[in-house]
Amino acid sequence: MSPVPTTPARRRRFGWPQRVFSQVLLMQLAIAAGVTVLATGLFLAPLSAQLDDQAMRRALAIAETTASPEVADELLGSRPTADGPVQAKAERIRQATGAEYVVIMDRRGVRWSHTAPGEIGRIVSTDPSDALAGNKVMEIDSGTLGRSARGKVPLREENGTIVGAVSVGIEYDSVRARLLAAIPGLLAYAGGALAVGALAAYLISRRLQRQTHDLAFSDISALLAEREAMLHGIREGVVALDATGRIRLMNDEAQRLLGLGDEAMGLPLDEVLGEGRTTDVLAGRVTGEDLLTVRGSRVLIANRMPTDDGGAVATLRDRTELEQLGRELDSTRGLIDALRAQDHEHANRMHTLLGLLELEMHEDAVEFVTEVVGVHRATAEQITEKIHDPLLAALLVGKATVAAERGVSLRIAPGTLLPDRLVDPRGLVTVVGNLVDNALDAAGGSDDPRIEIELRTEGRTAVLRVTDSGLGVPSERRELIFTEGWSTKEPPVHGKRGLGLAMVRRLAERQGGSAQVRDAAGGGAEFTVVLPEALTEPGLATAGEAR
Repeated sequence: MSPVPTTPARRRRFGWPQRVFSQVLLMQLAIAAGVTVLATGLFLAPLSAQLDDQAMRRALAIAETTASPEVADELLGSRPTADGPVQAKAERIRQATGAEYVVIMDRRGVRWSHTAPGEIGRIVSTDPSDALAGNKVMEIDSGTLGRSARGKVPLREENGTIVGAVSVGIEYDSVRARLLAAIPGLLAYAGGALAVGALAAYLISRRLQRQTHDLAFSDISALLAEREAMLHGIREGVVALDATGRIRLMNDEAQRLLGLGDEAMGLPLDEVLGEGRTTDVLAGRVTGEDLLTVRGSRVLIANRMPTDDGGAVATLRDRTELEQLGRELDSTRGLIDALRAQDHEHANRMHTLLGLLELEMHEDAVEFVTEVVGVHRATAEQITEKIHDPLLAALLVGKATVAAERGVSLRIAPGTLLPDRLVDPRGLVTVVGNLVDNALDAAGGSDDPRIEIELRTEGRTAVLRVTDSGLGVPSERRELIFTEGWSTKEPPVHGKRGLGLAMVRRLAERQGGSAQVRDAAGGGAEFTVVLPEALTEPGLATAGEAR
């Protein structure tokens, strides 16, 4: 039986950890340890110098106390012997103060006292000239008793004459012992500080571990790269807001849809977009799914999702083309309805004409045909006589046919006159079409359904007024009806309602004009739209002529 091959155990590799948590913990521990060692060293260095200075000042103080006029008199009245009065007094002072030595010398540098009696009568081992010259000396030096902290002062008589000097030494080993004795306590404090720092570093690293989901730096870098590629590659606008409502992220599509640039980053949403429904939707003041809003000439669908840090991420989709297709579908349906009405009316007329001919009522048949053709021609001629722009005239002729089928009287006001000098005929067609459609829906249920359209000019300003015989608009809703997404009608198949009047106001405001509604004189509603600079100067080519 052949042996089963075994997979070699995977060798564990040691090295710098890859996780963010581990790297941050190690770096924080290294920083805490380094700071502790540095602080300890910075404390010990001046402590050693401070202890040396204290020892030298103590030695100097003992020397000053010893150098009294009485000692000077005893020095002048005796000889340098081991049992002399100067040696006895120096020893009492040394034992009382704990000094290593108390040496009293004459002007020649001969010792009159010493810890070792055998050194009495000998010349001192260090130069006493500074003290004999009247100066005070503090130093760390080595002598016959080893290294010591020294203080030297001159020895004066009552009259101030210098007769010698006093040198006092503090054993340097005791100074070093004090320094070493302070180190354990200092290290204990340093260790406690290091332990606290290590605990804080661990807690911070654990928090970072949770926030980064225990990812490695390479993983985070890859995620950021993927996020950038995704944000700038998708065809939806993405806007990220922080907890204060400032823009912290916006991809290329969002900048295009909102008409913003990179300078908007970091600024409050209200300051960048201004007041309006788009701002309210993105800021979360209007809630819901697939909210419609209009930005400039674009129809957008927005969705907003809050984030854990109090901010939010909003997505934007461009619905402009779909809305345009929907409106074209509505227009096509209106045209089909108009054609169907004309076909139905034409069939009735043909049947009537056929009956008159079969009854051989030829004169009545001629009169009937003349009347029918004249009515239709009169309506078209009435419109084209007052509305010189072909697009707008064609629209109103079609709307008149639809209104006739619905039993609504559509008439042009006597003061109507619009020359063929429109700057944006399609924009005005959109405005008139929306207002007339709304007026047809409103007037359809009234007792005497009627619509009146007035189009007049004041210089280069076009003023449109559409009046219907419907129920009117309550005063508390006169601003609300111009809001995107608000409507009292059922949504059509191709999308949502609540855009027509919003588009009307937006088109008017984009040209510096206005759109308002009020009660009509005979009941119903009266919509008035003012479009400044809607016409070109006389003599300039119009949009239709340019085509």
